[in-house]
Amino acid sequence: MLELQHISYDVEQDGDNKGILRDINLTINERFVAITGPNGGGKSTMAKIIAGIYKPTAGRILLDGEDITDLDITQRAQRGISFAFQQPVRFKGLTVKDLITLASGKNIGVPEACNYLSEVGLCAKDYIDREVDGSLSGGELKRIEIAMIMARGTKLSVFDEPEAGIDLWSFSNLIQVFEHLHEKINGSILIISHQERILNIADRIIVLADGQVRSQGTRDEILPELLGAAPGVCSALSDKVK
Repeated sequence: MLELQHISYDVEQDGDNKGILRDINLTINERFVAITGPNGGGKSTMAKIIAGIYKPTAGRILLDGEDITDLDITQRAQRGISFAFQQPVRFKGLTVKDLITLASGKNIGVPEACNYLSEVGLCAKDYIDREVDGSLSGGELKRIEIAMIMARGTKLSVFDEPEAGIDLWSFSNLIQVFEHLHEKINGSILIISHQERILNIADRIIVLADGQVRSQGTRDEILPELLGAAPGVCSALSDKVK
């Protein structure tokens, strides 16, 4: 279980402090949680604070009761937090098999690595020995990154706008992968997204705007508001959800 207690994050801008996040209080223990909201609302910042890339200006972060506020991204990874960037990193010289083995933390064989690729809808024999370089598309990279996260088997997997930069065909396949991941993963999935198809498979949706939690609840409670059925901040997001 992840707990954010009174989390705030400020940055200096033109000599003044600008509040990006303001007194965020959240508890995340569902299997699939989506965070959405307008651009500039603080979503990606919060994801990076959870991962340990940024340190909050104020507040505490607890993972299963342990205070991890001062731990860096490597230490949080060791505690069981995975983070997937909007644009996955390419590793020239490393094969897909190398990355999945490193992610698992053990010397797994080719058959087991191939199983993870199959889980994300990739033909293992076509990818297992490929280098993670410019020859792979954005959609392929994101599926390989998900395979790595499955191999790690972490308590919390954080995805920052996984739909960014991929074509419609890749996005449709990515949705299927997340649906499958939802069924298979033992821990929690936290996704930052505007996409209705992703929000529609979430157990819980959190709306973040102007650095604050504006609403949260089940998809049946929140999604109609996002699609314009209710006034206020949520209805203003309807053009972002596609």
